[in-house]
Amino acid sequence: MTEIEREFTFLVDELPGDLADSPLIIVEDNYIPETEEHPILRIRRKGEKCEITKKYPVDSVDGGKGGDSSRQVEHTIPLLRAEYDLINSLDGKRVKKRRIFYEADGFKAEVDVFLDDLNGLALVDFEFENDEEMAKFDKPGFCGADVSQEIIIAGGILAGKSFGDIEGVLRKKYKYEGVVGAERFEEVKK
Repeated sequence: MTEIEREFTFLVDELPGDLADSPLIIVEDNYIPETEEHPILRIRRKGEKCEITKKYPVDSVDGGKGGDSSRQVEHTIPLLRAEYDLINSLDGKRVKKRRIFYEADGFKAEVDVFLDDLNGLALVDFEFENDEEMAKFDKPGFCGADVSQEIIIAGGILAGKSFGDIEGVLRKKYKYEGVVGAERFEEVKK
């Protein structure tokens, strides 16, 4: 399925207090090939749902370079678990996060609390059906800086990095010190 995704992405300085009441899933991404600086082909497992997606800005050059990251072409193909397991065995850049489905000011949000090496980073995405809805949007109070166009938080760039790798840029450009309250969403290690 091919669609145009319209979204804004914000840093989250402090997680909303009632976020724990919202449904959540674990999202695991593998961006391939790992040799690319910014791979745009993603193998994803969202809970039990598996898919492969190629995603890039609508107005990009060469299928992924440059362009307005708030409007992206997204080609997604659902995968059977066996297909996912095979393709996901390829070397790639990986990232894991808890995705929390939250409603803020009448808008549906996806709050991503990153796990493992990216612990300390939290982002929130707001998706829109059309440009008019997007134009009417005012960010809720818990949202920090708008990083919709920030290349360092693009999935393929972010994958395979640690919070320490990006912390300096986020601190300098956005005064971002990391999210407060993420410990309640950290994955329990066995």
